[in-house]
Amino acid sequence: MKIIEVPQFGPMFRFSDANIYWALYLLSDGKRVGRKKLADSIGIGEGSMRRIVDTLKERSLVTIKQTGMTITKAGIAYMNKIPVKVVDVRLGDSAVGEHSQGVVVLGVAGKIQNGMQQRDAGIKAGASGCTTVVIRDGALMIPPDWNIDRENPDLAYKIRKDTWLTQNDVLIVGSGQTQALAIEAALNAAFELIPDI
Repeated sequence: MKIIEVPQFGPMFRFSDANIYWALYLLSDGKRVGRKKLADSIGIGEGSMRRIVDTLKERSLVTIKQTGMTITKAGIAYMNKIPVKVVDVRLGDSAVGEHSQGVVVLGVAGKIQNGMQQRDAGIKAGASGCTTVVIRDGALMIPPDWNIDRENPDLAYKIRKDTWLTQNDVLIVGSGQTQALAIEAALNAAFELIPDI
């Protein structure tokens, strides 16, 4: 899934679609936030944040006032079309990295093979990687063959309780040395599974 097209010419973007999504996610609570605070929360520079904000404003997804920016109804509607749900779940030793962030990607379980594509997407984002969890034949699995229900029933229970994962969905947990990298890893891996909206 692409939120913004990278220009063919000119300077390279120093942010990703994951950063844009996370900006909208942070604004989706309805509170007014300043650009600097948003940039710090996402882990990007103010110049990149300015470009993101300009893009979101052009698409009428945010409104900007002197007191900060808020998400619009169109922004909420856009977020609701993206089949990603942010979840807080910890995988313990099954994830590498000091920080982690989970996302559930709805309806794409059939695209998961062995989880290496998601791990690679996390590493490409500069993080430690991503751990992928799916349900196969009723069992929670880390592909290709690690059965969480059998190997760690307490973790399996926690994942089910915290994510409400279904047979059609995928849990991706990004991990990294910072929370921003973990978030970017999980979202980049998720976006590779989603067709353009």
